[in-house]
Amino acid sequence: MNKIKTIGVMTSGGDAPGMNAAVRAVVRTGLHYGYKMALIKHGFSGLINGEIMEAGFTSVGDTLQRGGTFIGTARCAEFTTEAGQKRGAQMAKIFDLDAVVVIGGDGSYKGALALSRQGISVIGIPGTIDNDIASTDYTIGFDTAMNTALDAIDKLRDTSLSHDRCSVVEVMGRRAGYIAAQVGMAAGADVVLVPEEDYDIDRDVIGPLIETRNKGKKHFIVVVAEGVGMTEQLSEAITKYTGVEARPTILGHIQRGGTPTLRDREMASRMGHFAVELLHNGKENRLVGYRNGVLVDYDIEEGLKMTKKMDPKDVEISKILAQ
Repeated sequence: MNKIKTIGVMTSGGDAPGMNAAVRAVVRTGLHYGYKMALIKHGFSGLINGEIMEAGFTSVGDTLQRGGTFIGTARCAEFTTEAGQKRGAQMAKIFDLDAVVVIGGDGSYKGALALSRQGISVIGIPGTIDNDIASTDYTIGFDTAMNTALDAIDKLRDTSLSHDRCSVVEVMGRRAGYIAAQVGMAAGADVVLVPEEDYDIDRDVIGPLIETRNKGKKHFIVVVAEGVGMTEQLSEAITKYTGVEARPTILGHIQRGGTPTLRDREMASRMGHFAVELLHNGKENRLVGYRNGVLVDYDIEEGLKMTKKMDPKDVEISKILAQ
């Protein structure tokens, strides 16, 4: 017999477009199955502080199309301590939460694991624009972030073309180059730099740009992942050694916001629904994933031990097409 009667849902860590769609799906699927549903505001910080409210059908209305997360999110240093974890679990019990659905990245998953060890059932849903969670091929927010970055680069290309300049564009991706690699390919970037690869500025940046310039091209796009950094210094080097004026642009948190794309809304809705079905079928302490076009689930400890590597072919394609 399913022991779960009340399910809470939170968003944790960095916000990602589509999180609202996931929260909506969790709440409405839970209500469909007859569970009492609760919204936990501001992630694990809100759990510790008792920022918990009952959720009805209309509580999640008119949220699907909104960016960010309407219940708020936070990074909570206190929950990394044993005392904080015990306090969070105690607050969950005070509010009769039998299970908590956590939407976020690896850091949020670690918090969910800690909560499960305190006796609260958890389900993790991957929500991060970086697409760097090892237990899934796709994370909520990735598609919107890529489209936002691509739109910005397309606009920058217009002014680069008009002035025969090079635009050096830094996109998000502190430890992973998925956004840079795929946006670079889609934008027709002349150079793409990702944190997974070592690079030499003369061999991998200056040389290819000079070669392309000598073929007659007068404007250029260089896409740099946040984890590579040094965007301004790179722009200075390009100007100095190629003779082409280079302008740096750091897109930053603009990639986190905005209306989620169809793909992010759809995937978030499917994942939220799937998370509650796992609980309804007696599964707990699982991570929702997406593999080869199918929703799957993994034990949370198993999932956190997985590793993920970006396909270097994505960067190689950009190099080939830029020649």
